[in-house]
Amino acid sequence: MNSGRLARWFAIIAITAGTTGQAFALEVVVGQVGPMRGLEAKQGQGYAAGMRLAFETVNRRGGVNGHTFALATEDDGSRPESTVEQTRKLLAEKRPLVLAGYFGSQNLRELLASRQLEQQRIALVGYRTTDIAPAHTHLFNVRADIPGELAKLTSQLATVGVTKLGLLYEAGPGADAIVAAADQAAAQAKVRFVTRTSYAGGSRSASTSIADAVQVFSKSAPQAIILVVNGAPTAAFIEAYRISGGTAQLFAYSGADIEQLSQRLGEDHLKGVVISQVTPNPYKSTSRLVREFTEAVAQQKPKEPKSYVMMEGYITGRVIVEAVQRQGRAPTREGMIAALNAMNDYDLGDYVIGFSGGSRNGSKFVELSIVSSSGKVQQ
Repeated sequence: MNSGRLARWFAIIAITAGTTGQAFALEVVVGQVGPMRGLEAKQGQGYAAGMRLAFETVNRRGGVNGHTFALATEDDGSRPESTVEQTRKLLAEKRPLVLAGYFGSQNLRELLASRQLEQQRIALVGYRTTDIAPAHTHLFNVRADIPGELAKLTSQLATVGVTKLGLLYEAGPGADAIVAAADQAAAQAKVRFVTRTSYAGGSRSASTSIADAVQVFSKSAPQAIILVVNGAPTAAFIEAYRISGGTAQLFAYSGADIEQLSQRLGEDHLKGVVISQVTPNPYKSTSRLVREFTEAVAQQKPKEPKSYVMMEGYITGRVIVEAVQRQGRAPTREGMIAALNAMNDYDLGDYVIGFSGGSRNGSKFVELSIVSSSGKVQQ
């Protein structure tokens, strides 16, 4: 066999390993479709950078079971219809072993409705939404769920004697579940929501919707407002609310992305905002996970700045590597799903992942960070 034919033979093996289970796989392809341009691009790019940190760290050590890792990304511009289209394209052209790092509630809903995960027998590991994702057999998240974040936020408010709350959430099919989870968390903490209003995410009337929300909270005057919306609308609301003279304490869920907020808002608007975080602080080496993440950043020097979303992507990458390693020399898409379902107490260093028992959210880690008067993140 000449060298050209030999090279093509190895390439075919590498491409088809995800579906055939060949033991000679040279490269495990991980596919991501997410916002690489537009308002939420920093999140998509940061998540991708985190996964690459995990994969390149393993690759430099020779891979696992003879396999190395590569990330293939496609931009959906945050548009749900593009998420479906680009996923179909990626599956056909790159033949990934697993999907990872998706963004958006409607994006995920339309992907699930397309039934590509079932048809391709492929897992999706790691995603960010502003509603409660369904307990789908092919979905595996590496973060705590939104009810867990709401429970942490409401209990913290109850501790400091704040009992009259407002809730801003994204309108859509998942809105009722968010409201129900918020009410349940409030009842357990013995606080209550005096006002709830939604934000029309992705609509042309977005600015009007934010303005309307500000008016609603200005009239009802809650002591604190919990925001379950993404980074761009969170920043828009905080700015408009502060300019209007609103004085309620502002609490955001993790998807608001504290680094994005700090870039879009001045210190006078951001000061005192509290954000729930579902990964350890990437700026403080307080655990083995953070130290290894920090070391990977120092060695590889990604062009994206260190961030919470990069840490989440890194965790996703580590979970994917672990699931591949548990399959030995012949990883398959079906094997990925089985390995993830069997993952119980995978400890990355004070951050434990487990999907056994049908759980779709692999972590229960939630802590709160606050922006100080100098614009710095504090725990």
